[in-house]
Amino acid sequence: MKKLYALLLVLVVMVLQVHAQNDPKAKKILDAVSNTVKAYKTISASFSIKSLTSRGVNNGTKTGTIVTKGQKYVLKEGKTEILCDGTKTYNFDGSKTITVSAVEETGQTLTPQKILSGAYDKDFTYRLIGTKGNLHEIEMKPIDTRKNFSKVNVFVDKVKNMIVRAVILDKGNNTVQVSFSNMVPNKNLADNLFAFNPAKYPKDVEILD
Repeated sequence: MKKLYALLLVLVVMVLQVHAQNDPKAKKILDAVSNTVKAYKTISASFSIKSLTSRGVNNGTKTGTIVTKGQKYVLKEGKTEILCDGTKTYNFDGSKTITVSAVEETGQTLTPQKILSGAYDKDFTYRLIGTKGNLHEIEMKPIDTRKNFSKVNVFVDKVKNMIVRAVILDKGNNTVQVSFSNMVPNKNLADNLFAFNPAKYPKDVEILD
């Protein structure tokens, strides 16, 4: 019985710690981001992804574009493409393979689309760690320790209520910096843009699901 009480006490303390770490100032900012994104029917943007090793060695920068419509999105980076129709995600490697997975199966990674969404209540603890110039900086840590990253710092434009940059630290202390630019809301995007069409890929492409 004592062991049961001890276990319950540990669980209560853990829950209290999780909620205590959610800074109300950070929540207000993230809620504003979420409301802004929800108010837009679509978002189009350019992005860059810079990778640094744990020793600070630059692994290079990749650039691409992303368009979103609700939970649907198309992300292009060079010849590669990730298309999400809201139910499934289709990852084209730019050559001959498309990997298909359910949306929930991709939850361990942090995509540009997830960064833009601002919907973090269920997945992270967060706190406001700084305000400089036109940006708020919020540190967020995933509640689910199975995630492949240990924390992410997001930078929010005070005026636009949009996330313009994120710095992601993975479990090996490597860093990925994601920056957004040329953001255009409410662009007219046809629904079929987010529908998977095998015909637009190479004829010999292999689809793995």
